[in-house]
Amino acid sequence: MTTLQTTAPGLPGALPPGSQGSGPEAETRGPLGQVLLWTLTIVVPLAIWFAPLGIDPRMQKALAIAAFMIGSWMTHAQDVAISGLMGLYFFWISGIVPFADAFHGFATTTPWFLFGAILFGLTATKSGLARRLAFVVMRGIGHTYPRLLLGIVVADFLLTFIVPSGIARVVIMSAVAAGLVDAFGYGRGSRIGKGMFILLVYTATIFDKMIIAGAASITARGLIERVGGVQVLWSQWFLAYLPCDILTIFIAWRLILWMYPPERDSLPGGAAFLQEEVRKMGPLNALEWRAMALFGIGLGLWMTDFIHHIPSPMIGLGIGLAAVLPRIGVLDVEDVKKLNLLPVFFVASAISMAHVLETTKALGILTDVLFAWTQPFMGNVWTSTGILYWSAFVYHIIIGDEISMLATSLPMLMNYAKTAGLDPLALGMVWTFSAGGKIFLYQSAVLVVGYSYGYFTLRDLFKVGAALTVVEWLILMLLVPLYWPLIGI
Repeated sequence: MTTLQTTAPGLPGALPPGSQGSGPEAETRGPLGQVLLWTLTIVVPLAIWFAPLGIDPRMQKALAIAAFMIGSWMTHAQDVAISGLMGLYFFWISGIVPFADAFHGFATTTPWFLFGAILFGLTATKSGLARRLAFVVMRGIGHTYPRLLLGIVVADFLLTFIVPSGIARVVIMSAVAAGLVDAFGYGRGSRIGKGMFILLVYTATIFDKMIIAGAASITARGLIERVGGVQVLWSQWFLAYLPCDILTIFIAWRLILWMYPPERDSLPGGAAFLQEEVRKMGPLNALEWRAMALFGIGLGLWMTDFIHHIPSPMIGLGIGLAAVLPRIGVLDVEDVKKLNLLPVFFVASAISMAHVLETTKALGILTDVLFAWTQPFMGNVWTSTGILYWSAFVYHIIIGDEISMLATSLPMLMNYAKTAGLDPLALGMVWTFSAGGKIFLYQSAVLVVGYSYGYFTLRDLFKVGAALTVVEWLILMLLVPLYWPLIGI
């Protein structure tokens, strides 16, 4: 499972011990898992390579190598970035495409947008601004349990703008939530602890689909532009999901209050805890002021990109690099050396695979296999939205990791949209949003890290995930046909 680590050990917001590298790839595989791994990564690719399919040899070889990459991503045979790089190497040495085409993704803006986002998140955590924002928002909303719960989800949403990594946001907000639970005299297993943690962890996996911030939405944006051939504006994406953000905050808050009523409603220790934490941070320091200035410039440019049309990757990478400049930024070279850049390589590999499949015309075959059956349902916006949402939900359960899910399916969906005369932007946005629906732990590294704190169970995750997946579908069914046309989608 790909984890987007935006903090280095020792920096504020570093992951809890044992949480890094968590996920399916770290688990011991049983006999069935071993059979599945060998089948999807060896048997299926070799069968495609040697089968008498009667198609162009370059196309057939490209399909075989793509099958290896997708199978490796599904089974987490090894780190997905390494599997991706191996696939690109096979594209090159087998003579299917030259080096420039095999590694084409590294010359696109998407992986470098992600690199800028990683620097964004590291700036917010190292400066202390992210932690301060969380405590200030919580203190301002109130100290009764319902108000604190609302403060958690609001702070989680606001942190998405400056801390793109869902894992980093969970680490930051978990420190706040754990402190509150302790201050109230409760611990693991309490309804107060369950409610706070399941809310902050699950919403962290949703908000970064509604804002182009995390690795999933950045990957999706790049594939929609690259394969779909349409421009994706940061501001338009943000406006498209703004009503959903607001409704999700309110509904998720009320849902958790209903599912996990607190042992007591009045929690006087919470106010003292929040006040003391803010007091200990003192006034804004120089690093926080610099971070605020950089974030203000970046967010201002993103939200007005419909005016100046500066590409969002250019803005993100520019602000990220500015954060490393002496006297202007917050980071130094040592901070950058500690970053985990494998997610950047993985995204570049996914973009490269899509390019090779498109170049060899193999993308058309995969498109027919995955999406031809949806043709009768795509003439109506209501049915097409529902079909796309639930198809993506099921596909996500099969693939597991959300970035792998988007990387392996969006190129085919974009190709299908173009050949069927549909809007690639609308279809891509619906499909990407649908990656937010999760009911199992293995579907997101963010869930794995949140679960490692021990405050909620797998049953809690399934129950809350199922409820919010249906809620998000109902919201989307209203947004796409009624609201999106008003903003040009």
